[in-house]
Amino acid sequence: YIVMELIDGITLKEYITRKRKLGTKESIGIAIQVAQGLEAAHKRHIVHRDIKPQNIIISKDGRIKVADFGIARAITDETTNLYGAAGSVHYISPEQACGGKITASSDVYSLGIVLFEMLTGEVPYVGTTAVSVAMMHVEKPVPQLKDYMDNVPEGMQEIMNKALAKRCEDRYANAGQMRRDLLNLKMKLFPFS
Repeated sequence: YIVMELIDGITLKEYITRKRKLGTKESIGIAIQVAQGLEAAHKRHIVHRDIKPQNIIISKDGRIKVADFGIARAITDETTNLYGAAGSVHYISPEQACGGKITASSDVYSLGIVLFEMLTGEVPYVGTTAVSVAMMHVEKPVPQLKDYMDNVPEGMQEIMNKALAKRCEDRYANAGQMRRDLLNLKMKLFPFS
């Protein structure tokens, strides 16, 4: 059995559905907290493998919690996706979609998709089947925020490009690196908050 903290709150998915999309400041703030949680897991060599808004809880006091480590795996040199495309198809990394090696950067990719959804109110890849969506993660270019929203903050697309890079080597290696860039962007955009 798994013992988990009881969190009184709602999922990020429910929150996005209510608001349709979130503001830049709120999206960055939530992404920073999720990255902080993932950073703690990654430092312990654990990859979540199923980061999505349904597995992110917003407590009543506004704290963000990463939940459902049910398919998480310890990172080893041989960590691969042994059970097919683990995780939810709209948020899986290209390497998960192809049954490749899973690393901390796989979680970063999924967090990038979550950040995109918070900012735009939609996921970037939609298809008629799970397989078609999975292949879009592998083949389609990184979505451009300007195609989905007005007034994209300077620096946001660069973070998106790095988080959603198709090749692991081109992506943030772990959530701590992404968190650092998000914190720097937040300070630049909202210096007095």
